[in-house]
Amino acid sequence: MEKEGANEDDSKSNKVDRFDVESVAQANGGQNNDHGLTSAHTIDHDSWKQVGVLLVTTFNCGYILTFSNLMLVPLGWSWGVVCLILVGIFAAYANWLLAGFHIIGGQRFIRYRDLMGFVFGEYFQITPVSSTYTDTKRNVLPHMGPAVFDPSAWEHGLYPSWWKSTQGKTNKDRDYNIKGSQADKVFHAFGAIAAILVCNTSGLLPEIQSTLRKPVVKNMRKALYVQYTIGLGIYYGVSIVGYWAYGSSVSEYLPKELSGPKWGRVLINAMVFLQAVVSQHMFIAPIHEALDTKFLKPGEKMYSTNNLKRLFVLRALLFTVNTFITAAFPFMGDFVNLLGSFTLFPLTFVFPSMIFLKVKGNSARFDQKVWHWSNIVLFSLLAVITTVSAVRLIVNNAKMYNFFADT
Repeated sequence: MEKEGANEDDSKSNKVDRFDVESVAQANGGQNNDHGLTSAHTIDHDSWKQVGVLLVTTFNCGYILTFSNLMLVPLGWSWGVVCLILVGIFAAYANWLLAGFHIIGGQRFIRYRDLMGFVFGEYFQITPVSSTYTDTKRNVLPHMGPAVFDPSAWEHGLYPSWWKSTQGKTNKDRDYNIKGSQADKVFHAFGAIAAILVCNTSGLLPEIQSTLRKPVVKNMRKALYVQYTIGLGIYYGVSIVGYWAYGSSVSEYLPKELSGPKWGRVLINAMVFLQAVVSQHMFIAPIHEALDTKFLKPGEKMYSTNNLKRLFVLRALLFTVNTFITAAFPFMGDFVNLLGSFTLFPLTFVFPSMIFLKVKGNSARFDQKVWHWSNIVLFSLLAVITTVSAVRLIVNNAKMYNFFADT
């Protein structure tokens, strides 16, 4: 796990100028020693600072303006703060652990499914991990590249927080009581825990890590430190300030609560929309790689005229469909809970401990084995419970709302 592979010069052989998935193997004399490393996009290129900024700006997207309602309203102050802290710590640890398995026995893994397939065999490629990916063996990883400067980080982090804090001081009717029946409170609480996980992890760490220069383990962990300090401080801060300012009646979209000049609300909504489009490129990177591999012209440069046209059409269609689905369901927050419960609990907490036991089980201490087995059992149970909670919320809301309802 500690081995970082060859020296920095080896990364040059992994960089390809053309959209040719076979070029990497050809450059290595017909051999591809890294499991699943063949890629039409540049890997082994970015600094940890670039990836750190990418993580901060991507996780602090427009969706954080829904987290006061999704995470804190169902939990209240006491349990809400406790869950924020615990999930944040465990997510940081689990990603730190997973980053250490990017290289095993000298082999580098640029996709989660390749890592699981190598460690556990073909069976574990049939998991929630592979549901996002194409079945073709020519999958490629989109090059994350330098992080995009995101002016809306200010809009999400500083400006609304200041605005909400000034309004919170004058709001004397705040109510922090958790509403609903006892059953509703329990199910909503587990849904909130899943939502907290969504705001802390993506389930794409090996894919993100593949863009880093060597030493990839050390650099990925540096980027994670940035995410779980600066990044976490922003999205937790916005969520807490929003809940403090408006209490349990806080809207599912914080800008709806803001008063003041119309131009301010228009500016915030415009920046939220723009940044949401930008941030999606990381979270749906597996879909990009599947579409790019299938429809772009091999043998031509990645950004040739023909491939640029195809890229534009593919991205436009993808985001149009995505926007249509989001607009159709007025309770998308419930699907956020489902995403966190059904996929991110196993990807973030269960699988890294399984990998540890498989790779280092023979040399691990007894207390380490107990720790990781405890993680597997506990978070598997949480995955089941939170999934049931999310499905229940979706079914209940489906009875209450119509498609494209203006909530």
